[in-house]
Amino acid sequence: MRKKFSLVIPVYRNEGSIDQLLGELQNISKAIDENSKCDLEVVFVIDGSPDNCFAVLQSKLPEQKFESKLVNLSRNFGSFTAIRKGLEIGSGDFFGVMAADCQEPPQLMIDACAQLCEDTTDVVVGVRERRDDPFLYKTFSQIFWRMYRKSVVKEIPRGGVDIFACSKKVRDALLSLPETHTSLVAQLFWVGFRRSEITYERLPRLDGLKSGWTFKKRISYMSDSIFAFTDIPVRFLLILGV
Repeated sequence: MRKKFSLVIPVYRNEGSIDQLLGELQNISKAIDENSKCDLEVVFVIDGSPDNCFAVLQSKLPEQKFESKLVNLSRNFGSFTAIRKGLEIGSGDFFGVMAADCQEPPQLMIDACAQLCEDTTDVVVGVRERRDDPFLYKTFSQIFWRMYRKSVVKEIPRGGVDIFACSKKVRDALLSLPETHTSLVAQLFWVGFRRSEITYERLPRLDGLKSGWTFKKRISYMSDSIFAFTDIPVRFLLILGV
């Protein structure tokens, strides 16, 4: 019986990259069919996007050769909630998560699916080899992930994790965790299982598109992770009380 690879894609302000994204998904679908004998299912979760992402996908998905599901959340809940919703409704034997901005090479998901099908690993994370971002953005990201490694998850790669794939048992373990305001990446490392890495170079962002990963969201992400995975706040309050 053929296996199914469910690819979850949270969508927010990505109307300008949808055409390129669908083209890349066609290539991924063909490659995993040939290499891993898997069928592709793509779960698009519109995270309260203010543009026309939902309408564009709704009109174009019936023309695609791969199986798809389209979910439109009532408001912007954040990528963590959007990804969890996609993992919940995906029906695959293996699961992957990637962004809709086309900055991660499609080969990443093809290679991750192959590793999962070979049963050599349970979790595959994409690790950036280098960044081509502006100097200030790059510096801030390095500081952010250095603090994250020191305070939250020591095993996380130095450049963080933007893309990953996992087996169904890992998906089930993630969904069994009740926390709603925390870090999915930290949970991914916390649940354990066999883990492997694939290195890559991030592609340039399409003209006119801006990152939704704002300074405010980074601070919120860091604080949620610290409160969920460490006792630093408790120690601080204890020292302050003394």
